[in-house]
Amino acid sequence: MPNKSMAGQVVVITGAARGVGAQLARTVSARGAKVALVGLEREQLEQVAGECGADAGWWEANVTDREALRATAEAIVERYGRVDVVVANAGIATGAPFEDSDPDVWTRVIEVNLVGSANTAWAFLPALTASRGYLLQIASLAALTPAPLMTAYCASKSGVEAFAHALRPELALKGVKVGVGYLSWTDTDMVRGADEDAVMRDMRAALPWPLNRTYPLAPAVERLADGISRRSVHVYAQAWLRAMQPQRHLTPLIVGAVGPMKLRAMGSRLAEFAEKPRGLVGRGGAADEASRSVRQS
Repeated sequence: MPNKSMAGQVVVITGAARGVGAQLARTVSARGAKVALVGLEREQLEQVAGECGADAGWWEANVTDREALRATAEAIVERYGRVDVVVANAGIATGAPFEDSDPDVWTRVIEVNLVGSANTAWAFLPALTASRGYLLQIASLAALTPAPLMTAYCASKSGVEAFAHALRPELALKGVKVGVGYLSWTDTDMVRGADEDAVMRDMRAALPWPLNRTYPLAPAVERLADGISRRSVHVYAQAWLRAMQPQRHLTPLIVGAVGPMKLRAMGSRLAEFAEKPRGLVGRGGAADEASRSVRQS
């Protein structure tokens, strides 16, 4: 087993107010890391920082605001003197047939998940280069397996996976390692928010085992933390995801064959999306919408 201690390391986590980000902050701080939390929800960030010890700090910033994120990176380096690990975790989601999607909502998922990850890398690369550190890009099962009604999320997570893999050899020249973290459906506000939509919930339930389960948060995050300790190229929050890699070329064929049957069985229920366009799911989605409203006012 690897040495799980992270004593003295400074770990930056985006999307740290709740869900995977918040739990990862608790986990790595328990292993001795100093955590710098970046997110949108002040009260939640402050609460999570309080749970992570006196060395924990928090900064409010939207990952789509490049200048604000750059200023945040400078402030974190000023406080801690270094950054050893950055976890690009911030993400949002929506669900709907592509034709019935709100184009602004669809595009926002790409902006936060993909462009926001690039902004995170741009902001923290100077510090990671100085420390010869590690960047962990959080992807998803959605990067391995396409899913109907989730075109924006799948596109964004496939994008961040490709981004990280393309970035790895460039940063290797600077001594910086890059990894990709994969999670299946995990018990977070985002997944619970998606399950509030009956059509989305039933569509997920129709997936074959083990893709149709919701997995507990804490064990998944422990595996992410183990991957950070090893500075792994691939980190699998659920162990079975590793087995998806060698056969990922088959999943589009399977989904392409089975998906239409599942959608056809839903019949008129799919018309609900055209009648009532969907927004971003969960509390993280609501926080992003609130942040945009403030910036635009």
